[in-house]
Amino acid sequence: MNRRPVFLITMLAFGFAFFYIPILSMMVYSFNASRLATVWGGFSTKWYVSLLSNRQVLTAAVLSIKIALLSATFATILGTMAGIALARFRRFRGRTVFSGLVTAPLVMPEVITGIASLMLFILMAEWIGWPAQRGFTTVTLAHITFSMVFVTTIVHSRLVQADAAIEEAAMDLGSRPWQVMRDITLPVIAPAILSGWLLAFTISLDDVVITNFTTGPGTTTLPILIWSKVKLGVTPDINALATITVLIVGFGVAIAGWLLNRAEKRREADAHLAYQENR
Repeated sequence: MNRRPVFLITMLAFGFAFFYIPILSMMVYSFNASRLATVWGGFSTKWYVSLLSNRQVLTAAVLSIKIALLSATFATILGTMAGIALARFRRFRGRTVFSGLVTAPLVMPEVITGIASLMLFILMAEWIGWPAQRGFTTVTLAHITFSMVFVTTIVHSRLVQADAAIEEAAMDLGSRPWQVMRDITLPVIAPAILSGWLLAFTISLDDVVITNFTTGPGTTTLPILIWSKVKLGVTPDINALATITVLIVGFGVAIAGWLLNRAEKRREADAHLAYQENR
């Protein structure tokens, strides 16, 4: 009778171990005194010190953060608008085509998206002379195009689950569309918007394939730099860089989860208070 739960728990534990043990081992070996990544030579923090004084790594990290912040912000704005259009404007001309275009990158290999973006920028440079060269702008535009799909999906899913009758009631009571959007729709989808922004930021921060096709000389992001270094072999400084990245992303996810949980509890408390007052 208990074989099935034991089997499921065992497989779940194996899955978590398969995923997290390499990450933990990488973090442990980032404190390795030896230059060989797989041979323990004692505890040392020299790789973190050398990493923080490496100008090439710092420049790449700053560039990646700038691209991620900019692309995540614009992807969230465009993705939120697309999600609202798909969820609330159920009938409009070209809806099927628009929905297909929005969701296509979800099922399309990244290499195809990267090649398509590269061809687009090359043709634009030939036709209108812009962009003159591939770099910060082209990478940001490609990241916006790819990551906004995820924001659209999250916002659309949240709006589909929300009760549209509240918005319709506000319209019947005399609220203008922009007031309904500000006072009802945006607060309802705020957790989804935040989740979409975090996901878009993470996707942009660690993207290699699309960035590799759309970048140019002098524009080396952190993932591209790590990829070029790993080709020569994994060293403890790469482990240290990856450890810092994991800690920063983990801290951001924890803070976002706390904020989303707090906002959800506040929303439930307000709904319960409104229900009690209307009884």
